[in-house]
Amino acid sequence: MKLGFVGTGALSSAIVSGLKSLPDEATPVVVSPRNEEIAAELATRYRDVRIAADNQAVLDQCDTVMLAVRPQIARDVLKELRFREDHHVVSLIATVSREEIAALVAPATHVTKALPMPMISRLQGATIICPPDRAVASFFGRLGEVIEVEDQNEFDALTVVTATYASYFKLLDTIHSWVRDQGVSSDKARAYISSIYKALANAPDTAPEADFMHLAQDYATRGGVNEQVVRELTERKLFDVLAESLDRVHRRIAGQQA
Repeated sequence: MKLGFVGTGALSSAIVSGLKSLPDEATPVVVSPRNEEIAAELATRYRDVRIAADNQAVLDQCDTVMLAVRPQIARDVLKELRFREDHHVVSLIATVSREEIAALVAPATHVTKALPMPMISRLQGATIICPPDRAVASFFGRLGEVIEVEDQNEFDALTVVTATYASYFKLLDTIHSWVRDQGVSSDKARAYISSIYKALANAPDTAPEADFMHLAQDYATRGGVNEQVVRELTERKLFDVLAESLDRVHRRIAGQQA
C-alpha cells in the first residue's frame, strides 16, 4: 500500500501517528501540504512520511487515498482532481454521502467511507466503515476496534454519537467545578473524577450482556444518591432534551447529503 491523504488536519495526523506507533511499521505515506504546520511535523517525525507538492501529487504517488478535507470545501477540492480507476478512495468526510463521493472521484470505483476518531493516535476507539471492506477494516483494525455497517443510514446514526463528546466533557467540568466550590483542590478533584469515569467506561466490557439502562439501574440503589440524581434529571426532562438534540444533529447530517 502507498497511502496518501488529501487534507492534512488533526484527523489525518492522528491516523498517521497511530499507524507509525506500530512496531516495524513502514507503510509509505504522502500528505498534502494544505496544513503546512501539521504536514511538516509529520514529515519531520517519521522518515517514511513525505509532503506532496499539491493534492494531485498525492493521487499520482499513491494507490490508497484518504479524503480528509472539510465538508464545506470537499466538492470544490475533489472536482479539480484527476483520480485513476485503480485508486482505492477512503472518504473520512462524514457528512458527504458515499454516492456523492463516488461521483466526484470517478473513474475510481472502489470507494469506502470510514469514520475514525482522534484517539486513534493512541490506538483507542472504534472506526465505522461503510460498506464492509476487508482492506479498510484490516488497516483500521490495527489501530483500534472496527465496526462495519451495511448502509448509509446505519453510518449516519452512529455518526451522531460523535456529537456528544463535548457534552461529556462539559458534564465532567460541571462536576469538577462543583467539587472545587466545596473547597477541594483542582488537582485532587480532577484526579478523582478522571479515575472514576475511566473505571465507569469499562463497565460495558465487564458486563457485555447488560444494556446501558441495566448498568444505570445497577448503580441506582433504591433510595440512594444515584437514584436521586437520575430521578431529578429525568423529571426536568434533560434526557429528553438530549434525545431531541440528537434528532436535530441527525437531520443536519442527512440534510447536508441532499
